[in-house]
Amino acid sequence: MNTRDALPGMAESYWMDTAPGTTWPALGTDTTADVVVIGAGMAGLSTAWELTAAGRSVVVLEADRVAAGVTGYTTAKLTAAHSLVYDRLRRTRGRDGARQYARSQQAAVERVAAVAAELGIDCDFERSSALTFTTDRKERATFEAEAEAASEAGLDAGFVTETDLPFAVAAAVRVDHQAQFHPRKYLLALARQITARGGVIHERTRVTGLTEGSPCRLTTERGTTVTAQEVVVATHYPVFDRGLHFARLSPNRELVVAAPVPASEAPEHMYITDDMGKRSVRTAPLDEGRRLLIVTGESFTPGTGDTRERYLRLDAWMHEHFPVAATAYRWAAQDNQASDGVPLVGPYHPGSRHVYVATGFGGWGMSGGAMAGQLLASTLTGEEPEWAGLYDPRRLWSTVREGATLLKQQADVARHFVGDRLKTTHVDSVAEIAPGSGAVVRVEGRRCAVYRDEDGTAHAVSARCTHLGCLVAFNEAETAWECPCHGSRFGIDGEVLHGPALRPLPPREV
Repeated sequence: MNTRDALPGMAESYWMDTAPGTTWPALGTDTTADVVVIGAGMAGLSTAWELTAAGRSVVVLEADRVAAGVTGYTTAKLTAAHSLVYDRLRRTRGRDGARQYARSQQAAVERVAAVAAELGIDCDFERSSALTFTTDRKERATFEAEAEAASEAGLDAGFVTETDLPFAVAAAVRVDHQAQFHPRKYLLALARQITARGGVIHERTRVTGLTEGSPCRLTTERGTTVTAQEVVVATHYPVFDRGLHFARLSPNRELVVAAPVPASEAPEHMYITDDMGKRSVRTAPLDEGRRLLIVTGESFTPGTGDTRERYLRLDAWMHEHFPVAATAYRWAAQDNQASDGVPLVGPYHPGSRHVYVATGFGGWGMSGGAMAGQLLASTLTGEEPEWAGLYDPRRLWSTVREGATLLKQQADVARHFVGDRLKTTHVDSVAEIAPGSGAVVRVEGRRCAVYRDEDGTAHAVSARCTHLGCLVAFNEAETAWECPCHGSRFGIDGEVLHGPALRPLPPREV
C-alpha cells in the first residue's frame, strides 16, 4: 500500500463533476461534410457553432468526450486580460498589434456573453474584473507600463494598488468588463444547438490520418473516413506535425485546488500573479451563502518534478490566505505557449489551402477558443477579420525577438531527448517499484514504463513517447505517464490521454 499522505479533495474538476456526461456515437460509417472540425473543446465547438450559423454542414470528431479534455479542466476565466501581455505586444507587434489583440479577445468575451443570452444557456456567466498583481514593490514600473499599454489598446484598464484580496499587493493592473463562467454547461448546450442546426458530433473517434487536397480526406483509428472541403484542427496540441508546430509550442501544466468559502469573504474579482510559481484566483457560485474558491498555480512542464509536492504547496497557500473549508476538488490544467506569445490560428502551414489550426493559447483558451471560432469561421466564409494576420501561423517567426525563446524550447527538448537516456534509472528492477507507484526501468536492454497498482500487479509499456521518442516520466499524483518534450500524456496501460501523440505506448512484458 502507498504510504505517502493522501492528497486533499476529490481528484476531479468541478466542471466535470457538475455537468452531465455525453453520449454522442462514434463514427461508424464513412461520411462527408463541408467542414470537419477535429476536437470538441472551446475552440472546436466555437468554430463549429459559427460555421453552422453560416449555413455550412459540419462534422465534429472528438477523440474522447465533448468538453472533457483540456476545456474540462480549465480555470474558466473569460477575459482579454492575459497577465502582462499588452506592453510586450506594443513593443514586439506595435501599437496596432496590441490593439488588434485586445479587440479580438474582448470581442470573444462579448461573443460568449451574447450566445449564452441568445440561447438562454444557464452557465453561471458572471461579469467580473480581471486583475494581474504583484507583491514585489520593485515591479511597480512594469505594472504601470502594462496598465498604460492595455488602456491604449482599448481595454477599460487602469493601475491600482488596492484589491479585495486578503493580503497586500504592491501593484496591479485592473481590466473591467470581463467574465467567468462554467465552460462545460456552456459548451454542452452549444453542442446540442450545433446538432439542432444540422451539425454532427462523433465522440470516441480519434483521427489518425489526413490527406490534404480538394477535397481533404481524414481517417480514424476505427478505419472510417470523412471527406470534406475544409478541415479545422482544434486539438489543443496539433495532432499532425506537418506544420512543425512542435518547434514553436511549449507545453505547460498547472495545478488547481478548490474549496468552499463564505460568500461574504470571497474575492469579488479574478486575480493572477506570476509570483510564487504563479497563483490564479477566482470563485464560482456554489450554494446559498457559499462560493467555490478556485486557486491555480505551481506551473511546470509535464513530466518534470514532484506533482504531489506541488499540490500540497498550492493547497497550503489557499488555506493560509483564505477562510476556506476543507478542499473539495483538485485537478490539473494543461496548455501550450507559442514561442512569440501569440496563439497560432489560421492556415495549418505555408502550403495549406484547406486545412486550418487553432493552438498555442498560453493558458487563455476560453477567450482564445471563442476568438478562434470567430476568426476561422469568418475566414472560411470569405470575411477574414482585421486581426487574422496577427494570429496567422505562417507569420515570420524566426526573428531576433523570438529566437531566444525558440532556442530555449529546443534546448529543453534536446536535454530531455538525450539527457534522460543517459540517466541511470532510479530503480534497478520491477520488484523495487512500490504499489501505487511507477518508474522507468531497464528490462532486457529496453526502457519500460512500469506502474504497480495497489494490488501489486505491474502494468508495463514502452517508455518512448510515440510522438517523437522522448522518454516519459511518471506523475504519481495523477497516475499518468507524461512526455517532458511536447506534453503528450498516457494512462498506465499506454492509452493516449493528451496529444500530440496519436498512438498508445506499446505494451511490454516484464
